[in-house]
Amino acid sequence: MTATVAAVVTAALALTAAPASAAPTPTDTATAAAAAEPLEYVALGDSYSAASGVLPPDLSSPLCLRSTANYPNVIASRIGAELTDVTCGAAQTKDFTESQYPGVAPQVDALSAETDLVTLTIGGNDSNTFVSAILACGSAGVLTLGQGNPCEDIHGTSFVDTVENSTYPALVAALGEVRAAAPNAEIAVLGYPWIMPATADPSCFLKMPIAAGDVPYLRDLQTHLNDAVRRAAEETGATFVDFSRVSDGHDACQPHGTRWIEPVLFGTSLVPVHPNALGETRMADHTLSVLGLD
Repeated sequence: MTATVAAVVTAALALTAAPASAAPTPTDTATAAAAAEPLEYVALGDSYSAASGVLPPDLSSPLCLRSTANYPNVIASRIGAELTDVTCGAAQTKDFTESQYPGVAPQVDALSAETDLVTLTIGGNDSNTFVSAILACGSAGVLTLGQGNPCEDIHGTSFVDTVENSTYPALVAALGEVRAAAPNAEIAVLGYPWIMPATADPSCFLKMPIAAGDVPYLRDLQTHLNDAVRRAAEETGATFVDFSRVSDGHDACQPHGTRWIEPVLFGTSLVPVHPNALGETRMADHTLSVLGLD
């Protein structure tokens, strides 16, 4: 389906560049009519898709903390797609088929057989695993003044076990619902950009109070989460957009203008440990590249 979506976008761009003097044939006319209709693009997902905390806000759904500068809006603008954005901060896989808040419909309700393109991030909020890990490791790091690996000592493999035993099957089920609701769409499932560097940076402790030994521990947890997302995408026939390489060196410990993710403290976003505007733009860039739409 990637080739089909790319072909429609390419045809539309080619038509705009065609000489005005060229006499249209019936085939040209039919192609132009098809290409004149923008792709029907639906954006699903959690706060990484909604760009919670990034200005300006999307006031159409205040409970969802959605931004009009999120990567779905960047993608839609780049390819001239007709965007339906139902991304919502704090969404879990269950919110694809259930109402997350009063008046907020299940996200898959936005899909249909007419949907051409779907993008999403999901899974990070399931069982509150990642939020719990960040909070637990931050608290432990403060207590040890950044020394050792107190979070790993306390929690061991519990977070990773939850990802494997609970989050992964939930991802498979949720992506199956997306595929069923949008059977003709190209579905792009984005991984999560790196939050922490591979090794501890002492200068980062004031921004991300994680003990030195727990920095690789959290990085490993995120590796497992992204791998669960990748496997679920592959199992359900979706395209996985991997950020493990392109987001390296853009974690929350980096300076403003380099980082894609805002730190817990001294950041510039209203919602910490989430992508900033630069991060959302780079997520859009890489997604378009993977889909062949750049």
